Amino acid sequence: MSGDRGRSAAGGAAAAGSVALSPHLTIPEVVAVAREGAPVDALRGTARERVEASRATVLEALARPGARIYGITTGYGALAGTRIETRDAAQLSRNVVLKCAAGLGPPLPEDWVRGMLLARANSLARGASGVRPVIIDTLIAMLNRGVTPVVPGKGSLGASGDLAPLAHIAAVATSGVDEERDTFSGEAWFEECRTDGATAMAAAGIARPVIEAKEGLALTNGTAMMVAGAALQLHDARRLLLHAELAAALGFEGLLACSAALDPALHEANNQPGQVATAARLRALLAGSGLVDSDPDRVQDAYSLRCTPQIAGPVHDMLGFLWARVEGALNAVSDNPLVFPAARSAPGAVVSGGNFHGAGPALWLDTLGIAMADVASLSDRRVFRMLTPELSGGLPAMLVAEPGLHGGLMSLQYTGAALVSDNKTLAHPDSVDSIPTSANQEDHVSMGANAARHGREILDNTRAVIAIELLSAAQAVYLRPGGVERLGTGTRAVYDALRACVSPVVEDRSLSADVERVEATIEDGRLERAAAAALGDLWPPAPL
Repeated sequence: MSGDRGRSAAGGAAAAGSVALSPHLTIPEVVAVAREGAPVDALRGTARERVEASRATVLEALARPGARIYGITTGYGALAGTRIETRDAAQLSRNVVLKCAAGLGPPLPEDWVRGMLLARANSLARGASGVRPVIIDTLIAMLNRGVTPVVPGKGSLGASGDLAPLAHIAAVATSGVDEERDTFSGEAWFEECRTDGATAMAAAGIARPVIEAKEGLALTNGTAMMVAGAALQLHDARRLLLHAELAAALGFEGLLACSAALDPALHEANNQPGQVATAARLRALLAGSGLVDSDPDRVQDAYSLRCTPQIAGPVHDMLGFLWARVEGALNAVSDNPLVFPAARSAPGAVVSGGNFHGAGPALWLDTLGIAMADVASLSDRRVFRMLTPELSGGLPAMLVAEPGLHGGLMSLQYTGAALVSDNKTLAHPDSVDSIPTSANQEDHVSMGANAARHGREILDNTRAVIAIELLSAAQAVYLRPGGVERLGTGTRAVYDALRACVSPVVEDRSLSADVERVEATIEDGRLERAAAAALGDLWPPAPL
């Protein structure tokens, strides 16, 4: 079968360095594996020993007569009071995969699923989930050989972990106890072919281990969809925020803004590090400009210009906080129960709790979505000013030399406004919602998986809005007499990089492809590199 693999934010070229599981997986490493094909090292050394010790503790617990251990010799959720015979523990493990593989809707993008595989493997490698090392080895092999499960995007409550999405991964990665009767293997991509999971794994030369006690629960009961999504989104948000500043600087040029609002003393007085850094980057970009401060009658600008550091700066601060929290979650054990091997001071223990609950990721993802929706809203307001003669300081209506005959960028701003409005709906916090499930045993759920899906849409919308502002600001500069030659050093570098992929609007044409080309320059970092190369040591790094 063939089908759409979903949008992936970067290509699949192999990365030079490999990534090791545990003890500290980073967001850049998730991006490298998920999008750039970086190989993952085999589980070895003390990490493998921890996993083996945890597995041994499960087997010891199973050997105790009458053992009653949640999810191993009991049912799940509201059925936790139902005793399961030890001989049926492996089938119970397989059953949780089968019953939870109930996701619906379009599949998640390939990079997100690869991030989930890595996040789950890293969590299991912490040695508190009670799985055999072969389970982790299989997930690593899937990443390294390019088997990507098809994971429906809808169905997770973000409460007992991301059950449905992770079950669709587990169905590909493992097989049932009775392979002749139990033939379900989900679906997966391998070498541009979408097929059943068993066929994809066989084609890649990866054996599917027969699932054993506890392993089905360990594979499905975690926060990997939310946390992997958050890691990729934070990486993208940081890049988008820097490009929003590039667009704002060009907007300052096109609208002949006042530079007083960027005075370093003013920003130091507000004692907000992100704000201080944003103002410093804008000053660096605009250094040498002959456009800013060129309107002798201008005393101050509208908030969308004057308050850019005060609006974008706190988003930088928030990204830094979220970055630390998400990296912590990438290196956490989030399933249930947890299996702790014997130590000098205590015997081995299987402890039931709630680390799987996605309240944290849900709040983080909601916060990120709200912040980036505001970044897009700010960008659209500057675009609106550029297109409106009463607000633009002498630019022709709709940013075209012959308005009337030509509509210029009028409809492009319509598109941006539609995306900004879409963001406002998507940014409604999912974390404030909860629908009780499992006969009220799971009476408070996070809805963090919905927050992750909505967050990715917000970022896609915001990328397009920023691209629209870059196009509009470059057009405004183009229409100013001598405008290009009067740009600052940094803004000129950004302008030239833009003009290498899009031409000025002289007469009406479809601008969809122009926006897509500018979005591509945002994704590959071309504009930021151009600014950094032009400014050298004067280009302040973004805080984290």
